[in-house]
Amino acid sequence: MKLSKTKLDGAFIIELEKSEDQRGFFSNVWDKKIFQKNNLNTDITELNIAYNKKKGTVRGLHYQSPPYEGAKLVRCTRGSIWDVVLDLRPNSKTFKEWYGVELRYDNYKANYVPEGCAHGYQTLEDNSEVFYLNSQIYNLDSEKGIKYSDPAFNISFPLDVTEISKKDSSWKLFGS
Repeated sequence: MKLSKTKLDGAFIIELEKSEDQRGFFSNVWDKKIFQKNNLNTDITELNIAYNKKKGTVRGLHYQSPPYEGAKLVRCTRGSIWDVVLDLRPNSKTFKEWYGVELRYDNYKANYVPEGCAHGYQTLEDNSEVFYLNSQIYNLDSEKGIKYSDPAFNISFPLDVTEISKKDSSWKLFGS
């Protein structure tokens, strides 16, 4: 696997390196030694899948407050998504900055989201599926969110929003 730094400190796009033969290919998606070498969180406590029926669906932007903040490794296993990471770490030099990356089932990229960052995505195709490795258990009392359209961040999603949960559409604006 090849780790590429992003503009956010501690966030990486991971390109999977395929070992191919007549059967297809094999690729390592997570390697504790490589993650440790790059000072990434190696604790995995949950694996999650999100299936999304409609193109344009937005999930997020989600994060958890301490002591339940955690890192995520996100990969699209069917369809495609526009995956967004927003830095909410007040002491970070990239505080309030974001980046987006297209994750497709066939581009074999994953997105590493560090602790203290919010994460969300928009589906670019119908029937898209997203697979997450999480370093922290989900805790309802620590759940937080940023409204996807919050003008404090000016995050651009490529499509009009077709589906979003009531909870995700009602997060308060940052600083309010």
